[in-house]
Amino acid sequence: MVQRVKKALLLTGLFVFTFGLWLLPSSRGQNQRDAFSRWRPTRELTGVRYVGSTACAQCHAQQTAKRLANSMSRALAPVDSCEILKTHPRLNFSNGPYNYQIAREGNRSVYTITDGLNSISEPILYCFGQGKAGQTYVFRHQGVFYESRVSYYQEIQGLDFTIIHPRSVPQSLEDGLGRPMTMEAARGCFACHSTAAVSNAQLQLDHLMPGVTCEGCHGPGGNHTAAIKAGSKNLQVFNPAKLEADELSQEFCGACHVGFEKALLMPKQGGANNLRYQPYRIFNSRGHSGDARMSCVTCHDPHDELAEDAAFYDSKCLACHLATRNQAKTIARSAPACPVSKQQCTTCHMPKIELPGGHAKFTDHWIRIVKPGEAIPN
Repeated sequence: MVQRVKKALLLTGLFVFTFGLWLLPSSRGQNQRDAFSRWRPTRELTGVRYVGSTACAQCHAQQTAKRLANSMSRALAPVDSCEILKTHPRLNFSNGPYNYQIAREGNRSVYTITDGLNSISEPILYCFGQGKAGQTYVFRHQGVFYESRVSYYQEIQGLDFTIIHPRSVPQSLEDGLGRPMTMEAARGCFACHSTAAVSNAQLQLDHLMPGVTCEGCHGPGGNHTAAIKAGSKNLQVFNPAKLEADELSQEFCGACHVGFEKALLMPKQGGANNLRYQPYRIFNSRGHSGDARMSCVTCHDPHDELAEDAAFYDSKCLACHLATRNQAKTIARSAPACPVSKQQCTTCHMPKIELPGGHAKFTDHWIRIVKPGEAIPN
């Protein structure tokens, strides 16, 4: 108990310190705060219209084309275009006396739970996640959005319990249907997995653009396109790359991928599930968090496909770390050399770890010297 209290106080202190750094004036950060500054992926801007990626492509064709390969662009799909459900027309899962089925009917898929005598069926509206690891389904029941109690997992090519949902046998059909979503929760889910779905603090699904589009990160483009046409130097667009490293990772990317502040408010910082919270895990990485060179975009290009080959990231590590102990230090490269290897760095220092119940391994972004048999830090 004492150790938990000490950790909580330490984490709180780190948060206050870091948040204070974000508030300090800086040339790049202040410019962002002065012009189109309040934009964040989950924050709404009123009075500005979305124009769609087709408009962006008129000037940014290369980035727009590359973006389609990025998994964020497929973070959500309407059921009629959901590839997982198209290629898996009938999925079944049993939990005690209850059977779940997702069945394809033309351009729609129907989610059903039955106890053998009675059943509840609802058409799926949206598929959350591209299905590379898993995919969860959202539907309406009695006017309320629900998150399905079972999800599709690529590793098993079938259904299993949705992460965080109870794995016990439900008390009734209604209990086993899934998680009823508050309007706040629904807004948060759609804000991170799609673009333009929230207006005036209300869901406006008729305006929804599937996945994270250009405007999902750069903000609504109406003022930007108008400024370009007018020849204005005030481009009226948000450029995340101009944020300071910690602010970019923790506040901007962390708005959806869960940064330190958000994780700290969760029970046990999210527990085992925080393996998926890359910004939070980076924040805990000694010697890396707080480094002006270290942000999410240091290693990942949000406009391109995610690189999965460990060798790809070696150059990222060696941009700061020496390749050998005898190598002369420079201003840019002063971090110590690894005594074991200068290749496949992430396989040792950012290992892939199985997420309990997730049927997938996630790269642990808590960068550290991993010791055999040690517990995964939280």
